[in-house]
Amino acid sequence: MLKTKPSIIATAVLLSLGLSACGGSSNSSTPAPTPTPTNTAPTAVALSASDVAENAVAATIGTLTATDADAGDTFTYTVDDERFEVSGNELKLKANESLNYELIRSIPLKVTVTDSGSATFTQDLTVNVTDSMGVQTVLDALNAPETYTFESQFEAGESAVSYSGQTARQVLILELNNYIGSGLQADLDVDKFTTAAQVKEKLMSLYAKSSEDWQSDIDNDTVLAITSISVDAPLTIKQAKITDISSSHKNLQAKVAGNDEAGQTKDWSTDLVGWNDKGSVTPNGVVEQLFDQLAANAQKAIDGELRKDFADNTITKVYVNEDGTDIKQLVQKFLLGALNFSQGTDDYLDNTTADKGLLSSFEQDGTKNYTKVEHQFDEGFGYFGAARNYNAFSDLDIRAKGDSAEFGKGYNDADTDGTIDLKSEINLANSVNAAKRDLGTADNTTPTDFTKTAFDAFVKGRKILNDAAGRELTSDEMTTLLEQRDTAVLTWEKAISATVIHYINDTKADLDKIGTDGYTADNFADLAKHWSELKGFSLNLQFSPFSPVTDEEFAMMQEKIGMKPVVVAADVAAYKTQLDEVRTMLQNAYHFDAENVEKW
Repeated sequence: MLKTKPSIIATAVLLSLGLSACGGSSNSSTPAPTPTPTNTAPTAVALSASDVAENAVAATIGTLTATDADAGDTFTYTVDDERFEVSGNELKLKANESLNYELIRSIPLKVTVTDSGSATFTQDLTVNVTDSMGVQTVLDALNAPETYTFESQFEAGESAVSYSGQTARQVLILELNNYIGSGLQADLDVDKFTTAAQVKEKLMSLYAKSSEDWQSDIDNDTVLAITSISVDAPLTIKQAKITDISSSHKNLQAKVAGNDEAGQTKDWSTDLVGWNDKGSVTPNGVVEQLFDQLAANAQKAIDGELRKDFADNTITKVYVNEDGTDIKQLVQKFLLGALNFSQGTDDYLDNTTADKGLLSSFEQDGTKNYTKVEHQFDEGFGYFGAARNYNAFSDLDIRAKGDSAEFGKGYNDADTDGTIDLKSEINLANSVNAAKRDLGTADNTTPTDFTKTAFDAFVKGRKILNDAAGRELTSDEMTTLLEQRDTAVLTWEKAISATVIHYINDTKADLDKIGTDGYTADNFADLAKHWSELKGFSLNLQFSPFSPVTDEEFAMMQEKIGMKPVVVAADVAAYKTQLDEVRTMLQNAYHFDAENVEKW
């Protein structure tokens, strides 16, 4: 029998137990560590449903789920469109948000999922807006015309369209603007005034026109100047006097926000934002303050005093202030909001006040050719300023710089009577700005079409009222009418907002010239003009009760814009950053395409 030494056996046993022969644990053999689990990023996001009904406020669209190789992982979600939010894993519209099928049919979204290990994945999803069948039935039955032309349901062969007062005020704004731009200087050149008070009196006579002044003529030269129309021969206008447009006395002051209080959403004695401290002045007060500034500049001209800009250039335009503001632009653009946009949206097209706007009577208005509600809708359209065959014009034509022999002047003799009717055959004010912004995106990937979108909505809404003249609207008809109203006023507002962005871009280019060699008086005048158009148009956005811009956002934008442009070279970069922030806020509020925003 083979004998084995005890020491050899003991050593073998110890080794089998992982112990050394000397009795301790071995320091030369460390167990392999447990591998740390690796996190895998999500690879997809799915949405359980993608349809949302139009007009459904704060609607839930569907449930979000993520694909991830890691079993049991947890996820959070975010969405890039500010109209939406994710609650838990449910995609939904935010409180007070709803969508309009006639305005938008589908919405591309980017949903980002983040797992418990902070790994992310972004998925492109689409939400589809579904139509209300009752509303679509109404639209299908409309057979709306191509023009804003509607026959009376009470007098066969007669027009049911009437908005002469609005046209009159369009002309009054243009008359005032023309006087500030050239008429005042002409009067100063011939020593017509000796005091600032006389200048203020003249400006007020145009703004708060008396019944006697209401009899004044409209001459062709004035219309040519104020509408930027360029023609080889004098333009023959159907209306020779203001009273030929509207027989009843009208002026601008009476209809500025706050002066016509009935049905207005805000109290303009306390609520105006963007002109010094909130509520420190009324909209009417803004206009009169600007008149006071202009009268003071005129007084200096009368006294032979030269005014200088920050670069010591002589300021030659009486309406340009030393601080880089342009009174002509501020007055005109502010009135386009405080009067036209305010009256159009917060008065004639609103539906919150009994017997006013779209809650007016559906019965014949006395012996007139229309109902009261038809007339209210017409007056809202009149403040937009479009010719009644607006769709027949190209954007170049509307801008009055087209090549068309028939339309390229901003007007068209649609009835071929040899004259131009200011009430129906010429494009003015907001309708022209809409075309300018469309032109600014024409070559971009996602061009806008503010002109057609707004005009078609106005026509469809008006057709509903024309068809129902003499009776109440059905529920579906009223819903469709309000949707067309929403489309028209939002598109109108988008054109205003896009114009603010356009002048932010122009102002930034002007600011880049500050501090360079050879800075001229013309450079300063350009900055004053562009900044003042930016400021004036931006103030407009507070006058619509339908605006997607919140009061808080609006106040923030106005704080960043300020009351005058920055002209200190060392501060220009920071101010341009503020303007960029305003531009981004507008882009987000109106969901503008980034390329359009950059190139407007």
